[in-house]
Amino acid sequence: MLEALGDVLSHEGHCVLKATDGDSALRIASKEEIDLVITDLRMPGKDGMTLLKELRQRVGSVEVIIMTAYGTVDSAVEAMRYGAFHYVLKPFRPHMIVRTVRKVAEQKGQLEESDFLDAAMRRRYGLPWFIGRSPQVQKVFEQIRTVARSDATVLITGESGTGKELVAHAIHYLSARRDRPLIKVSCASLPETLLESELFGHERGAFTSAVQRRKGRFELANGGSLFLDEIGDIPPSIQAKLVRVLETREFERVGGTETISVDVRLIAATHKDLAAMVQSGTFREDLYYRINVVPIHLPPLRERPEDIPALALHFIRYYAAKTRKPVRGLERAALEALNRYPWPGNVRELRNYMERAVLFCKGNLVALSDLPECVTGPTCTAPTQGQPQLRSIREVEASLIRNVLEETGWNLSRTAELLGMSRGTLYNKMRRHGIRRPEEDADHRKPSGP
Repeated sequence: MLEALGDVLSHEGHCVLKATDGDSALRIASKEEIDLVITDLRMPGKDGMTLLKELRQRVGSVEVIIMTAYGTVDSAVEAMRYGAFHYVLKPFRPHMIVRTVRKVAEQKGQLEESDFLDAAMRRRYGLPWFIGRSPQVQKVFEQIRTVARSDATVLITGESGTGKELVAHAIHYLSARRDRPLIKVSCASLPETLLESELFGHERGAFTSAVQRRKGRFELANGGSLFLDEIGDIPPSIQAKLVRVLETREFERVGGTETISVDVRLIAATHKDLAAMVQSGTFREDLYYRINVVPIHLPPLRERPEDIPALALHFIRYYAAKTRKPVRGLERAALEALNRYPWPGNVRELRNYMERAVLFCKGNLVALSDLPECVTGPTCTAPTQGQPQLRSIREVEASLIRNVLEETGWNLSRTAELLGMSRGTLYNKMRRHGIRRPEEDADHRKPSGP
């Protein structure tokens, strides 16, 4: 079978490498750039399912076709769950395998543009936040490619740590405006008085500290793109002025009378539910419809668990190269712990934990002991069959924040860094979960005097 199938595929023009068992296949895959592995389910030593899992762990993006004469529904489901491209029952005719291999090649060709986009992101920003073959990530890639060709306003939504700013960079970088500036504004970090001046600029004497004329971000972005991060935090007075700019691309500096025209492509992002804010009256409906021309939603990592192994592997390789350590993958127990964890901080949190794991790793593979306790602890294990999930994501998040705060001695900056979020986001989550410093909590519980 091995020789016959190899001859057929070689005749089709494919470069074929042969292995007689799973261990040999892993050795070849670790040294050569492999696009596809065709394996029998039953083999000496490692079986095909074990080979599939270890290829996913060590190589990541290679496609796998499993052949078997002992197929069951359970084994087929398990193979697909671990990312097998196809599951072929023996006996089969050679043309069936040839046709399946062609499908793999066609899909590889379709993904070349996604691979280029991923490579461009890595070259420009250093880290591959959007690696993955899940349908959700492929949809995001397709949306980025499509919208980059236009000047349409884009609204990027998603939880903290999902990569909203990276998508904004990718849209600009792949657009016709790539050689013009991409100007970024964090709307959540500026008070109302400063935000207006930051966006539109000001004239000398417009307010006490305005000692000279200053261009705003809209002017600085002229000809390029303006990225408004956390647009849901913009106060109502600024929202009204933003509506006019989006309608006319005209505005006046603070304290000025001259009308300034700009050619700017707007990209906005938020983790908030703007539609609900419109209903509650805290976000202008006309502004919402003007920025929501092309919505792109970034899924949380817990909704695309099939991408966790590839992401973790890329981060491990990145930090291993950066620290010059021989770490090349994860042990199975460590990978299983990553798959169970709910990732409230999303890809940013995974990146931070993989950096830490590489630093602590003493061998070639990241072990369970190299991961933080919040990932490996009992609150992160899956419930046994038949038991209900005892803790909600909200409860797990609160527990995680408390654990990391205690681990860092309540150092908020360090805690925010480990959790992959800003200090402001951490403070808001602490307030939402009612988390206080031990001394503050003690003061809060003291009975009031007579």
